[in-house]
Amino acid sequence: MVRTVKPLAGALAALALSTAVALAGPGEAGHSHRSFAAGEPGDPKKPVARTIEVTMKETDDAKMLFEPNKVEIKRGEQVKFVLRNAGQVDHEFMLDSIENNAKHKIQMEKNPDMEHDDPNGKRLAPDGSNEIVWRFTKAGTFEFACLIPGHYESGMKGTVVVK
Repeated sequence: MVRTVKPLAGALAALALSTAVALAGPGEAGHSHRSFAAGEPGDPKKPVARTIEVTMKETDDAKMLFEPNKVEIKRGEQVKFVLRNAGQVDHEFMLDSIENNAKHKIQMEKNPDMEHDDPNGKRLAPDGSNEIVWRFTKAGTFEFACLIPGHYESGMKGTVVVK
């Protein structure tokens, strides 16, 4: 009996490892490219057409907002968003389609402490800053939003129009 348990245990371990590798997919090392509705991550080695400073903050009348809350961009343009949280609480900047942000908002309601350091989104602590370099390859209207529960409803959303 001992002789059959060891080979069986080894076979099960090998199966588990191969399944985990298959489910993980190629990842960055395999040059897998995630698809984004609003374009693609920019190349930080290439020049940007412009830098857009975005401030996140709360107001005295309990609103939360981005300044600016509307940006117009030319299709194909690579821009750098310089993000700064001037507020008293954590905020995030998620750049995506309105539909994808709505789906992500539901996930955030279930997991409000979810951290973001994605090509299209960053979470910032008060007084924090970060950058996103983005290339807008598709025309359309997109959204940037803070999806931390309650923030979107308090006005923390903005529009990117790509022409």
